[in-house]
Amino acid sequence: MATLRVLFLWHMHQPFYKDLVSGEYRLPWVRMHALKDYYGMVKLLDEFPDVHQTFNLVPSLLAQIQDYVAGTARDPFLSISSRPARDFSSDDRRFALQYLFQANPTKLIGRYPRYQQLWDKFRANSFNPARAETAFDLQEYTDLQVLSQLAWFDEFFLDDPEVRRLIQRGRGFSEDDQRFVVAREREIMAAIIPAYAAAWQRGGIEVSTSPFYHPILPLVCDTNQGAVSSPGLPLPHVRFRRPDDASEQLKRGLDLHERLFGRRPVGVWPSEGSVSEEVFAIGHHLGVRWMATDEGVLGRSIGFNFSRDGSGRLAAGGPERLYAPYLYEKDGAEMRLVFRDHSLSDLIGFVYSGMPATDAATHLIHSIKEAAQPVLQQGKDALVSIILDGENAWEFYPESGREFLRRVYAGLQNSPELEAVTVSEAAERHRDPPRLNSLVPGSWINANFNVWIGAPEDNRAWDDLSDARSFYEQGSHLVSQERKQVAFEELLIAEGSDWNWWYGPEHHSANDRDFDELYRKHLSNVYTTLGAAPPLYLAQPIISGVARPSYTPQTAYIKPRLRADMSRYFDWLGAASYIAESHTGSMHGKVSLLDAIFAGIDESNLYCRVDFVGGIPLDPLEVSVICETAKKDSASALRLQILLENRQLRRWTLSPAGSAEPIADSGYNAADIRLTVFKNLEFQIPLSVLGADLGSTIRLRATLLRESLPLDALPLEGWIELPVQTKEELEGSVYNYSPSS
Repeated sequence: MATLRVLFLWHMHQPFYKDLVSGEYRLPWVRMHALKDYYGMVKLLDEFPDVHQTFNLVPSLLAQIQDYVAGTARDPFLSISSRPARDFSSDDRRFALQYLFQANPTKLIGRYPRYQQLWDKFRANSFNPARAETAFDLQEYTDLQVLSQLAWFDEFFLDDPEVRRLIQRGRGFSEDDQRFVVAREREIMAAIIPAYAAAWQRGGIEVSTSPFYHPILPLVCDTNQGAVSSPGLPLPHVRFRRPDDASEQLKRGLDLHERLFGRRPVGVWPSEGSVSEEVFAIGHHLGVRWMATDEGVLGRSIGFNFSRDGSGRLAAGGPERLYAPYLYEKDGAEMRLVFRDHSLSDLIGFVYSGMPATDAATHLIHSIKEAAQPVLQQGKDALVSIILDGENAWEFYPESGREFLRRVYAGLQNSPELEAVTVSEAAERHRDPPRLNSLVPGSWINANFNVWIGAPEDNRAWDDLSDARSFYEQGSHLVSQERKQVAFEELLIAEGSDWNWWYGPEHHSANDRDFDELYRKHLSNVYTTLGAAPPLYLAQPIISGVARPSYTPQTAYIKPRLRADMSRYFDWLGAASYIAESHTGSMHGKVSLLDAIFAGIDESNLYCRVDFVGGIPLDPLEVSVICETAKKDSASALRLQILLENRQLRRWTLSPAGSAEPIADSGYNAADIRLTVFKNLEFQIPLSVLGADLGSTIRLRATLLRESLPLDALPLEGWIELPVQTKEELEGSVYNYSPSS
């Protein structure tokens, strides 16, 4: 009887944030994610012994965790959290305000009422640390210090009696509480590596590795591979070709895991799923038996397009080709390969966080079974590979996604037709794997390397790396062995993929300039360690403009004429606007369909306009707009559900949030509600219907769904807020608003 095997590979990774010369950590994310994700993800499997999984632990992440556990990490972000607020200087207060609110506003900050209150106060000061510094008193700074750490604590540690006591108290924390939280953080981090070692020893998981500092191995081997996967791609001025570095990065990763876990990994998730034939040859030489990458690389290599319908189902011929482990053989090199199902992986990464956990888990299990049916019906075993980041997605789920994961794992364990396996188990059990004898190089993102090479910023970063690498070759023999080793280590760090992730047009974050400065600092350290002054160009930013979401509050009453044919600019002048960033932050793969929202009031109505990227799609879609009215002592919410098909309005309903009983709809509309659809969506709802009067606040969020699955939302976090004020109050309040710096 044919078997349906399900493979989960969770990739755990953070960039190398430590400056080897100063010894200081430039960003806190290793520590923060170590508090929230790494321990719980593996510990959860204790409840599901039949659910076997693979965890890819990047070596540079593990090295940084070890540094924290040993107490040798110099982390200014930990220092600002643990030092008494009474000793803060003005710079300390601004630093605290800038970084201690860097958390998901809804799922992390919003989970703790006092943290939310402090965030609202920071927001009222335009998220500007210089402006907000004197608005916070000593107790508020202390509460911020404690709550900014507790918000990241793993779910498994929140039930600890002492931690629970702090959470229940909620505010008014002391310096003793600060010291307790910092000590508990170290305990949490110390539990991570032993938890993975124990699970691997029991056989419940497999641990794989990546090259040490997470470089894009095909490009380290040869930057010209960028133009192999994307013909015509602009390349750096200097060809970077260091296969010896690539081999060193991979060997160091295997060696570290062997030291930490007592056994050598046989599998590798190459950084960002980036593979090439040269990489396979290096891996084979080092004893690697399997690697993993994306379906797009397989499709290009075998000349097949893995197309899908609107529900994510593969077209004919796709399941038979995708759902199997492959055997690559060429020129004496051999490698087992698994290819991730892009659609199923992205559902977890970007969609299910917006659904109830039960519905999301049921949908995933059903989708896995449905996807593999064409293979099983032929009497063949099927392997469905779900591979994704094991940390970033959980910031968008309630309670770090634990309920969702428990329901998924229960579904796997309780379904006799499903077998959850590690990659090695899948490779061993699959009969007659299909063969590959050639491969088109690529990564999990669009089966090419364009995120890391090709854009002017990317190419300058590679040229700067080439210069530093050449300088090392010329001058390293002139210094001590110790200095030579530090300089070489800095080069390996600079080869990591994370720097170029933020260069170019694809990704942006609040820490773009921190990453840019840190990359140039690593390169500068090569020169200073070898006794030379760094080139002056390393003092100049590589990064150029930064695209981020922009929000502007309402500045005047609006009275737009809702028109199906076009939207007039001046009709919406003075409206609040939220313009989506054109990229996806730290996570790649999210489909952006919503471009902007404009909203405002007059004395009688709420008006809203939703703009789409490239216009409204033809496919059937549902737009769900939550309109919440908050008063001093109460809040109520209505949900406007709009069904669009062929870019036309099919029907709409307005209901209390959480109720299926409409108070108005397209068939019976006695409430003077108006909707129009053409290139965008516009609607009007009387304030009286919303229960909004002077002094209240209207909060809006729009979500786009297809077949009940959320595709996009604006804002992704938080709300668009409209204070219900008189015309004079509204126009006067604009002078109190200044955008954050």
